[in-house]
Amino acid sequence: MARPLPIVILLLLAGIVAVWGATISLTNETPLDREEVVFWHFWSGSDGEVVNDVVRRFNASQSDYYVRAVSMPGNNFDMKLFLSITGGDPPDLINQDDPIVGDWAFRGAIYSMEEIASVEEVENMKDWLLPSARSLGEYDGRLYAVCNGLDIRALYFNRELVEEALGRSVPDELESIEQLDMIAELCTQYTDGELTQIGYLPDPRRLWAWGPVFGGDFYDEQNGQVTASDEAIISALQWMQGYRQRLGANAVATYRQNDQSLPNKMFPLLANRYAVILDGQWRVRDIEAAQKVSRTRGEPVTRYGVWPLPAESRQGKTGWVNGNVFLVPRHANNAQGAWEFIKFWTGLEGHEKDAAETCVAGGWIPVSKHVAESLEFQTYLSEHPLFARFVDFAATEQVPTPLVPGASRYYREVNNLVQRVMYDDEVVDLTAELNMLEQTMQKHIDRIRSHPSFAEEQADE
Repeated sequence: MARPLPIVILLLLAGIVAVWGATISLTNETPLDREEVVFWHFWSGSDGEVVNDVVRRFNASQSDYYVRAVSMPGNNFDMKLFLSITGGDPPDLINQDDPIVGDWAFRGAIYSMEEIASVEEVENMKDWLLPSARSLGEYDGRLYAVCNGLDIRALYFNRELVEEALGRSVPDELESIEQLDMIAELCTQYTDGELTQIGYLPDPRRLWAWGPVFGGDFYDEQNGQVTASDEAIISALQWMQGYRQRLGANAVATYRQNDQSLPNKMFPLLANRYAVILDGQWRVRDIEAAQKVSRTRGEPVTRYGVWPLPAESRQGKTGWVNGNVFLVPRHANNAQGAWEFIKFWTGLEGHEKDAAETCVAGGWIPVSKHVAESLEFQTYLSEHPLFARFVDFAATEQVPTPLVPGASRYYREVNNLVQRVMYDDEVVDLTAELNMLEQTMQKHIDRIRSHPSFAEEQADE
C-alpha cells in the first residue's frame, strides 16, 4: 500500500502550485481600487480566447472586482486545487467539467452558493437555470456549483444515407428504439464480408444516456443507494449488447479502432462510416465546416439532421447531460467577487446579452431559457439549425451522472463494464455483473462517507 506524502512535502508542492499559478497569470496589473478574483479554468486555444473576452467584458462592466484568469490545462486539476488549499492560497473561482461536485462538496473543499450569497440571490439563480443545468450543481439540498455551459447528446444522421435506405423522407423524430434498430440494419453495409458502413453502433460510454431513456436510474437519492442493477438499466445494456451480437465483437472493436485512425480526428459521420451516431452539440461545427468545403469546391453538399433519443417507456427521460460548472473553493479570498462573475457569465441580473454573446462565440448551449430566447442568440440559432436542435433538447428532462462522493469512479466502472460487453465475445451475465458493480460502488461510497471531510480535517489541525 502506498504511503501518504508527508505534510511537509504536501505544503512544498502546494507552494509550488501557488507560485506557478501566480507566475503564469500576472499578465495585467490589478487596479488598486479593485478586489482581485483569481479564476482557474481548463480552456486553451480558441476557447481560451473566448474566456479571455468574457473576463475582459466583465472587468469593463463594473468597478468593484477584477478577474484574473489562469489557464490550467491538463490532468490532476483536483490535486492542484487541494494543494493550493493546503498551501493557504486557493483560487477564488474554478471551472470544471468532470463529475466531481458531489466529491468536493462532501469533502468540504468548496462553498455552497448559500454560503457566499443571500438566500434570495441563490433562489433567483436556481430559477434562472434550466432544470438540466441546475441538476449539475445541486448536492444534499444545496447549490454547490453553477453550470455555465451544457453538453447534450443526440443522434446525428446522414440524410442522404438514411433516405436512400428507407426509400422516403426522414422523420423529425424517431418513433421508437425499434425504428432506430431498423434504420441501423438497413444502413449497415459489407464489402467482401468486411464491414464498410455501420448504420448505428452504441458507444460504450453512453449507457449513462440510454439507461435513463429506457426508464432507469443509476442512483436512488432518497435512500442513498446505488441502483446500477435497475431492470431498465439492464434492459438498456442488453439492447446495446445486441448490436455486438449481430455484428460480432471483433468486427465492432476493429471498426471502432479504425475510427481513431481517421485523418485529423475526423468526425466519423463525415467519412460515411456511420449513418447515425450519438454525439454532442460541438460536432455541429465539424459538419458545417465540411459542408462549407463542399460548397467551395462546387461539390454536392451532404445534408445532416439531429434526432432526440427515442424514449423506450413512459418513464424514460430524454438523455444524459453534463457540462462545465463554476465552483468556489473553501477559503477563497474573494468569494463575493467570484459570485458576481458567475452571475455575469450566466446572464443573471440583466446580463442576458453578454451571456448570449459568450455562447455565440464559444458555440455553447445557454444555461437559461432567457439567454436562449434573447434576440442575439435567436439570430445565431437561425443560422445554425442543427445547433438549435440541441438547445431545444437542453430544456427537456436530461439526467446527470449522480452527484455523489465517488461519482468519478462510478462513471469509469460503468464505462469499463459496457466496453467489455461491447468489444469482447465473452458471455457475460449482465444482471450479475451490474449487481456486483452496484455492491462494489455502494461500499466505495459508504467508505468515503465514513471518513472525515476535508473541512473537518482542516478544522482539527
